[in-house]
Amino acid sequence: MVERPPNTQAVRYLRERAIDFTTHLYRYEDGSGAVGAAELLGVPSEQVVKTLIMETEQGEPLCVLMHGDSSVSTKALARHLGVKSVRTSDPAVAEKRTGYRVGGTSPFGLRSPMPIFVQASILDHERVYINGGKRGFLMGLATADLVGQLDCTTVEVRA
Repeated sequence: MVERPPNTQAVRYLRERAIDFTTHLYRYEDGSGAVGAAELLGVPSEQVVKTLIMETEQGEPLCVLMHGDSSVSTKALARHLGVKSVRTSDPAVAEKRTGYRVGGTSPFGLRSPMPIFVQASILDHERVYINGGKRGFLMGLATADLVGQLDCTTVEVRA
């Protein structure tokens, strides 16, 4: 039996805007991250975009979209923002702010609005795979649609 993709807030968000996307289910394993998802789906890990919820030292939330095989330079991001420091949000805080479980966070349909930053080199790809709002579920879409639907700022923060 073929499992149907979940009807998450991210899926509803894209459908309401008539954005074309594909659905990709895989067996989620704790700790495997975006690189593990890329391997299971047979796509380059650089094209799998992870959604990271971070915050400034004042606790202001932000979302960073980064290649699945890369890390965020928090120093570079802090410099870009003009703040002292940036850190990854506590998982419970991230889940409360986004409405998604950590490991299943999508930038589409966030519970609380927050600034979204996208690593510039992601835009070099015609198509990317990003979390669809549930662990073990990615959506494939044109990069132009990714940035066109999100009010995001392009940054160079790849570590």
